[in-house]
Order: sequence, then structure tokens, then C-alpha cells
Amino acid sequence: MFIIPLEDEFGWSRTQINISLTMAAFMGILAPFVGRLMDKHGARPIMAVSLVLMIVGFFLRAAMTELWQFYAFSALIFIGTPGASMLPVGRLVGLWFATTRGRMTGFIASGNNFGGMISVPIITAVIAFGGWRWGFASTGFLMIGVLILVMFVVRDKPEDVEKEVGKRWMPGGDAGKAARAALQGYTTHQALRTRAFYFLSTGMALQQFARTSVATQFYPHLEQIGFSSTQAAAGLMILAFFAITSKIVFGTVSEWITARWAYVCVVSLQITGVAILLFPDGATFTWIGLVIFGMGMGGVGALGPLAITEMYGLKNFGAIIGLTRPAMIIPTLIGPIMAGVIFDMRGSYDLAFGITFGLLSIALAGFVLAKPPRPYQSLSIGESPGEGDQAGGT
Repeated sequence: MFIIPLEDEFGWSRTQINISLTMAAFMGILAPFVGRLMDKHGARPIMAVSLVLMIVGFFLRAAMTELWQFYAFSALIFIGTPGASMLPVGRLVGLWFATTRGRMTGFIASGNNFGGMISVPIITAVIAFGGWRWGFASTGFLMIGVLILVMFVVRDKPEDVEKEVGKRWMPGGDAGKAARAALQGYTTHQALRTRAFYFLSTGMALQQFARTSVATQFYPHLEQIGFSSTQAAAGLMILAFFAITSKIVFGTVSEWITARWAYVCVVSLQITGVAILLFPDGATFTWIGLVIFGMGMGGVGALGPLAITEMYGLKNFGAIIGLTRPAMIIPTLIGPIMAGVIFDMRGSYDLAFGITFGLLSIALAGFVLAKPPRPYQSLSIGESPGEGDQAGGT
């Protein structure tokens, strides 16, 4: 939505604009630190501070006049992102819905895409009638509403869960006991001594190329192949809609086949969707590719926290999932620049999509090989997972 207006007003190239997306590297650098703070202080204060940083970043973007300002304010937004996204959500859902965390993570994570489906036409209209500056400012105002909800709604202690036991919205069973049990788990050191951690981190990192090299370029790609701006916006809405569906479906499916195998399913869908987009046969084929890719891309947002919780528990959830994030710096830095450079040189995103197809295939292998470690309930304090790394199942 913002790429073409910024290109028109400032004369920036796609490569220069896409460099701003590499500021998301701060998410990977800061995630382990933010995760440890969350384990120590809880989710609510971390979410509040993170949202304030993002709100300030969006309002400053609305007032920018120079390229360096665009980069600096983008960095501020991405610094706040880890503490306002799936790091705290994974902990909160695992605590409040320990016995149904798959489907609940799917429902909650789908809110991200539901917001995208609603906000894309709204912000597109704001940009069309008021300009891109009001587009950024509108995003800031929306996030102020999220901050208010966080301050008044979020609670993340087992005793908070116990107070709600017996109410109709709570899952059945001893919710308080389940919440305390959920807070058990591997130490960070124990998790780092399992092979599954490295296979899982590799798959999670390489899968991000689907977002940084493909999804972020869909709008200009659709316009470049002949879609109108209205059709391109509709394409993003379709992508968001099926991403919502994917998170709900595969969050629930993860309770049956584990998050790891659900990961295998969604990455397979991403590969199929990219393949179709590489060889379109008219607009109909492109729409089909968007649907399949959306079904694959959305599910990933729910499955990362679920896979970490399943394998390592919630005791050090923030620190452990935070340690998977530095590897994501690679696709964050390389993906947008690669797509922008390829477009500037060739006038097409096809080669970027083809490279992403290969990287997603490697990610798929990583998830297949990430055999779960021994259940954390069976480890004594200080015990190494050892070769039991492979004993937890397939």
C-alpha cells in the first residue's frame, strides 16, 4: 500500500524502500532479551512498553521527509514488535488455555490477519483520499486502542487463572492446576542441547522468506502483472482472509498431530502457492495461488509458539522462543532487498519467488527432522536431554 505512494512522492527505488523492512532485524536481535524480561516481569508491562514504541514510530513516519528518517522510524517500530506480538501471546494462551492452546492460539493469532483484512481497504482509502501520511497516522491511532485493551485486560499469573475457574468462558477441568503445570519446562541451557531446537529454528527462519520476499511484494507484484490497485487490494484481502482461516484450522490441527507436523503442512501449502504464482495462467490461476499461499502463510503465526510450548514448556518460554528469533535476521535482511534488487534489475519478481521456493523446501526438511526431545516433565533439574532427544516421538 505504501510502496508506490512513497516511490511517487520521494522518487525512492523499490530497493531503497524495501531496506526499511530490514529494520525488522531488530526483532531478532532483541527477542532473546525481551523474552527473558517477559519471563521475569510478565507479559503486560512488556506489551505496554512495546506498543508505545510502535505508536511513536508510526506517528513519526507520518511526519518524515527524508529517507534516513524512514529507516530510523521503521527501526523504532520493529524494536517494539517482539514484545507486542506472538512472544507474549504464546505465554498468555499457554497459561490461560493449557488444555486447548492449539485452537485458542489459532483464534487469537488470526486477529492479526483479521485486522489486515479490515485495515487494508480502510488504509488504502485513507491513502487515496488523504495521502500516505494519514495512512501511517491512522495505524498509530488504531494501536492506541490496542494499548488501552492491554492495560485493562491482560493478566498472566496462575492465581489470576484460578480466580476465573467456574466461569462459562473457561475451559473445562482444573484450569488453575493446568496453568501451574504449564509453567514447568526446560531450562534455556537444556533446550539448547537438543537437536530439535536447531532444526526447528532453521525451519522457522527460512520459512520467513515467504513473508519477506513474497508476501511483502504482493501488492506491487499484482499491479505489475496487470491488476488494478483495487484488484491488488482485493488480493491482499483474500490473502488475509485465508491466513485467518489457516491459523484457526492449523492451530486446531496441531492438537491432533502436534505443531511440528502442522508446520510441515503449512510450509507445503506455501511451496505450492509460490509455484502457482511462478507459472500463472491468467488471473484465475493467480487468485488460486493467493488462496493456497494464504492458507500456508497464516498458520505459521500460530505454530511457532505452539511448537516451543509443546517441546519445552512455559517456564522459560520467552527466553527459548526468543533464541529462535536471531536466525530470522537473515531472511529479514536479505529477503526485501533481494526482491527489490531483482525487480529493479529485471522488472519482475519471478526470480525472487523462485529463490524463495527453494528456501521453503529446505525449511520443510528442517521441520521434518525436528524430532521432539524428551517430555520436559520427565527431566529432573539440571538433567541433560541427552540422546533422549529422539525419544519423544516422531
